[in-house]
Amino acid sequence: MDAICVDDEDRQRGGIYGLLASLLTAPPDQRQLLALRALSGDASPLGRAVADLAAVAAEVTPEQASAEFDDLFIGLGRGQVVPYASSYLTGFLNEKPLALLRADLARLGIARAEGIGEPEDHAGILCEVMQGLIDGSFGSPAALTRQRDFLGAHLASWWEHFFTDLEAAPAAHLYRPLGRIGRLFAGIEAEAFAMLD
Repeated sequence: MDAICVDDEDRQRGGIYGLLASLLTAPPDQRQLLALRALSGDASPLGRAVADLAAVAAEVTPEQASAEFDDLFIGLGRGQVVPYASSYLTGFLNEKPLALLRADLARLGIARAEGIGEPEDHAGILCEVMQGLIDGSFGSPAALTRQRDFLGAHLASWWEHFFTDLEAAPAAHLYRPLGRIGRLFAGIEAEAFAMLD
């Protein structure tokens, strides 16, 4: 069997998608907070946002992170930010964007994981899919054009807005720099994929 070859740049891209997926689908536990505290960034805007996330993670307990996650994404009836493509694109949950996504995931041979209650158009799940397309978690790495097409069909029209909302949410503390990371990364991905055309 041939080894999967993913270059350093794609490994870094996959790592950012993985970071976003992890923190958007569940609050960090103590082990994850320790890993966040060890992150470092360069002088670029994205690097500074990563360094800010590490600094905030050093101040936060798992209990505080869990309470913040609940306020942001769950709330009493609804959180401060709704992390679903259907909501951003139609104003309602479980709408046509979810149906189109499910059809695309089926074409890619990606099945819903057991025990996952969230619809597949959740921002964290979509970031997890992008990570898998990059690093080959679903069999082999997808071509850049396939990654671009998936991102264009299911994330590009709303995820930057979602991350802007997350960054500005009143309850965001740990998630404020994560929102900035997501917003900046969305712009970087858009620019990079535009060069493929």
